[in-house]
Amino acid sequence: MPDTALNSWESRAEAHTFYGFTDLPTIHDRGTVVLTHGEGPYVVDTHGRRYLDANSGLWNMVAGFDHPGLAEAAKAQYDRFPGYHAFFGRMSDQTVMLSERLVEVSPFTDGRVFYTNSGSEANDTLVKMLWFLARAEGKPERCKILTRKNAYHGVTAVSASMTGKPYNEVFGLPLPGFLHLSCPHYWREGRPGESEAEFTARMASELEEVIAREGADTIAAFFAEPIMGAGGVIPPSAGYFQAIAPILKRHGIPLISDEVICGFGRTGQVWGCETYDFMPDAIISSKALTAGYFPMGAVILGPDLSDRLHAAAEAVEEFPHGFTASGHPVGCAIALKAIDVILNEGLLENVRALTPRFEAGMARLAEHPNIGEWRGKGLMGALEAVADKDTKTPFASDLSVSERIANTCTDHGLICRPLGQSIVLCPPFIMTQAQMDEMFDKLGAALNAVFKGLAA
Repeated sequence: MPDTALNSWESRAEAHTFYGFTDLPTIHDRGTVVLTHGEGPYVVDTHGRRYLDANSGLWNMVAGFDHPGLAEAAKAQYDRFPGYHAFFGRMSDQTVMLSERLVEVSPFTDGRVFYTNSGSEANDTLVKMLWFLARAEGKPERCKILTRKNAYHGVTAVSASMTGKPYNEVFGLPLPGFLHLSCPHYWREGRPGESEAEFTARMASELEEVIAREGADTIAAFFAEPIMGAGGVIPPSAGYFQAIAPILKRHGIPLISDEVICGFGRTGQVWGCETYDFMPDAIISSKALTAGYFPMGAVILGPDLSDRLHAAAEAVEEFPHGFTASGHPVGCAIALKAIDVILNEGLLENVRALTPRFEAGMARLAEHPNIGEWRGKGLMGALEAVADKDTKTPFASDLSVSERIANTCTDHGLICRPLGQSIVLCPPFIMTQAQMDEMFDKLGAALNAVFKGLAA
């Protein structure tokens, strides 16, 4: 039960905080978990309770919560040059260096970078860039955006319109011109008797049909997460990107890789597009870009879009868009250090080393009769709860099964994320084998307790 004392942290939080993406019945029943600090992959609340955070904060705290090198990079830059913008032909030296570094570690041979404060803003910005480009090139009708059902691209009015989740209906979204194709989740969306290859072919055929119906000259881009993160960690069906990329290229439609979650090591490669072997026209980055130590997003433009946008901006003397904190020098200094920590200080290697243990743990829990499938890649995975394993029948929504599991995990000192009927794990890259075993032991105990209670 929550601490309801007048001056308790829980009561103070509920009195003056407007919650986002939070199950309010849980808050009313259990109260807010108010945290004071972190220790490696653990966080500690105001009561001194310690939790293993298997959600890396919100996918982003990949180096844990007290990495000395990242904290020192921030402190040093605050002492040297604590803030600036990237407007009017002025920017910090850290911003210049980060742009060079991002293009260097990208799959592109050349390009340019535009900075935002989040992945949502980065997706929003790239849509504006594409609309700007279409008008500059005399094709203002080229404004429609293709994404997929269950995709997540952010929460601004534009990026929420890209997000293929039904909850956005409460805002009157999506805006016109945002089209959602089928979710490439073979286990859930495949038809009876349909092979995975046939499913992939159907996804490609659907894309062809949408382009034919709408007209290629009306479509600005196709945005796709390599793995759908907030949709419930949904990898694409086998051969999916190899099937759709040539179609988009033939019709001159840019393919945008939204790497907010997948980028910088989550899938075991630097980029999710490398994991799934496709070349995008631009990349959206955030989260692990600063290891969660600073709010930052980036639009990394490949050479073609970079050159065309640069020419379009020169024609009107500017690109009239930006944010006060775009290219913030402290954020850029942290990002430079975070990239070094991930790529050169063993974090990416640890993701690869731990992946077999992670997969084995997920597969072991998926043997439970109420887990329909486990899915994932690298250090991101999901377990989908089902009332009936053979028919893949989900539990009734009013049972809030994933919330029950997540809440029981919290009682056991483990933080994981409920998404629909799934429980998602995306642990920090610094996890040890012992901590991974602790994660699976606590999640297994929670699954057993919840499913036993539902069967009673």
